[in-house]
Amino acid sequence: MNERKEYLRKKALRLPLTPGVYIMKNSRGEVIYVGKSASLKNRVSQYFSDSAKNAKTAMMVSNVYDFDYILCDTETEALALENSKIKQFTPRYNIKLKDDKTYPYIKITKEEYPRLIMTRRRVSDGGAYFGPYTNSATCRNIIRSVSQAATLPVCGKTFPKDTGKSRPCIYHQIGRCAAPCAGYVTREEYNELVKSAESILKGDISAEKSRLTEIMNKASDELNFELAASCRDRINALTALYSKQKVVSSPDTYTDAIGIYCEDDMTVISFFFIRAGMISDTEVHEFVGGHIGAEELSSFIASVYGVREPPKEILVSDELPVEEAAALSALLSEQTGRRVEVRSTQRGQGRALCAMAKENAQYRAKMIKETTGKETTGKETALLAKLAQTLRLEVVPDRIEAYDISNFGNDNITAGMIVLEGTSFKKADYRVFNIKETEYEDDYASMREALTRRIRNTTVKKSTAYPVLPDLILLDGGKTHVAAVRSVLDAEGVDIPVFGMVKDDFHKTRALCDDENEIDISRDRQLYMFIYRVQEEVHRFSITQMSNAKRKTMKTSSLEKIKGIGPAKAKMLLTRLGSLSAIKSASTEELMKVPGITEKTAENIVEYFKK
Repeated sequence: MNERKEYLRKKALRLPLTPGVYIMKNSRGEVIYVGKSASLKNRVSQYFSDSAKNAKTAMMVSNVYDFDYILCDTETEALALENSKIKQFTPRYNIKLKDDKTYPYIKITKEEYPRLIMTRRRVSDGGAYFGPYTNSATCRNIIRSVSQAATLPVCGKTFPKDTGKSRPCIYHQIGRCAAPCAGYVTREEYNELVKSAESILKGDISAEKSRLTEIMNKASDELNFELAASCRDRINALTALYSKQKVVSSPDTYTDAIGIYCEDDMTVISFFFIRAGMISDTEVHEFVGGHIGAEELSSFIASVYGVREPPKEILVSDELPVEEAAALSALLSEQTGRRVEVRSTQRGQGRALCAMAKENAQYRAKMIKETTGKETTGKETALLAKLAQTLRLEVVPDRIEAYDISNFGNDNITAGMIVLEGTSFKKADYRVFNIKETEYEDDYASMREALTRRIRNTTVKKSTAYPVLPDLILLDGGKTHVAAVRSVLDAEGVDIPVFGMVKDDFHKTRALCDDENEIDISRDRQLYMFIYRVQEEVHRFSITQMSNAKRKTMKTSSLEKIKGIGPAKAKMLLTRLGSLSAIKSASTEELMKVPGITEKTAENIVEYFKK
C-alpha cells in the first residue's frame, strides 16, 4: 500500500459513523466522484482497503488524491445533497443521464379554451403538464390521438378569437372534432372535453369510458340522440386508442418498472412507464464499465426523476438494499409532496413487469454489440477517424496489428498476432511466434522478441507472409509493455504508433495508454466496444495457440529429451510405471526393472529430473 493510499485510509477511519456525502478529488483538485452513505466511516474506508472492487471503482480509486465530506442528519438528506452535488460538478465516475437535453411535455394550457400543446419548459403558469416523453414524435402522436378521442381540435386555432370565422372541417364530419370554430359547443361543453383529455393523459381510460357510457345511456333515455351518438363515437375512439397500446397489466396499474441488465462490458437500464395497465412510454440508458452498485443505482434513479414526475410506485428488477430504497422513496416523496414507494419485487404482477423491462434491456445490449461488431463502411470510417483523433495519430489506420503473450509457466511461451483491416478481423493474416530466446517467464522480453522478428520479416527478409508494416500496433498490456516495444521499433528504425490496451483487476478493458499516460475511452461506447473486441480476440487467439503447442509437447513427451530415451523406451516407462510423476520419483533400481533400461540410462533419468 503506497503512502498516499495509507493516508487516505487513515483519514477515512477518522470519519464519523453518521450519514453524509463524500467528494473524491484527483491530484488537480477536480471532483471525480460524489457518493453518499448512511455511515461515512464504513463506506469511505472500504475504498482504500485491499478488498476486491469492481473495475469502475478500482479505476476511480486509483485516481483519488484526497476527499472532502459533508455530514447530514439523515440518509434521505444525504441522497438529496448527493444529487445536487452531482449536478453541480458532473463528476466523470458518476453515472448520469446521457445528455442534458430538455425532454418534451404535453401541456394543457390555462386559457378560456385550453389547448393541448408540446413544450420543453415547465413553468408555474397554471397549466397542467404530463410527461416528460422520450422524444417529440411520441409526444405529438399522443396529442393527436388524445385530441381526437376527446374530439378536441388539432388545427391550431385559438378560441374564442377564431370562433365563427370558418366552416367545420372534415374532422368534424368524421366525428373527431366538436367544431368550436363554428360555435357548435359552448365554453362549458368544451371544458368538459378538456377534462376528458386530461383523464386520458392520466391513464384513466377505463374510467373515462364508464363516464361516457353513463352519459350516452342517459342521453338515449332522454331521446337526445345527437349527444348519445357523440358519446358513442368518443367511446369507440377510446377503444381504438386503448387497442393501439400494449396492455401489460390490470387497468388500475400506475407504476414504473425498471429493468437492469449487466454484462462484463456494459450495463443497460430500461424504464417502462405504465399507466392504466399500458406502457405509455419507455426510456433506455446504456453505460460501459460493468455492473452498477446499489448506491449508484439509487442516485441515477433520483436523477431520472429530477426531470420526470414519478408515480406512486416504482419497481426495480434487481434487489435494492432496504435502506437505499427507503432513502430514495423519502426523497421522491419530499420532492413531489405525496407518497412515492420504491421497492424491488420478487413475485406476482410486479415481478413480471420488471422481468419484461429487464428483457428489453438485455435485447438493447445485444443490439448494441451487433451494431458495433458489424459497422457499415461509413461507420467504419467514422470509428477509425475517432480512434485516430483520440490517439492523435497522423493518419487514420487502415491495418492494425494487436499482440498478446501467453505461456504455461516457462514452457510454450507464444505471442499471438491478430490483424484488422479497417474494423474487420483478417484471420488469414493471423500469426503466432513461438518464443525461443526468452527461456523464462518474462512478458516484456517475450514481446520484444516477437516484435523484433515480426518487423524484420518485412524489412529484412521481405517475407511475402508479412508484406507491409501496420499503421498501428496495439498490445495487451500497460505502459511498460509499450516502452518495451518502442525500444524495438527505435532499434529497427521504424516509426509505428504503439498503444497498450489496459485491463483492470478483473481482466476487463479499462483504457488505452502510451508509455506515459492513460487515455480514457469509457465515455465513447463505440470506441470502447471496438477496443474491447480487439483485446478479447487477441487474447483468445494467443491462448489457443499456446494450448495447441502445449498439447503437441505433451504428445512427444519430455522423456525423449533424456539421453538414451527414444519413443519406444518412453512408452515402456510410462506403461510400466504408470505416470510421469512416478518416473520422476523412481530410484535407479526401480527404473532398471523396466525392459530396455540400462543402469547408465536409469542414472541419466534420475539426473535429468534432479535438474
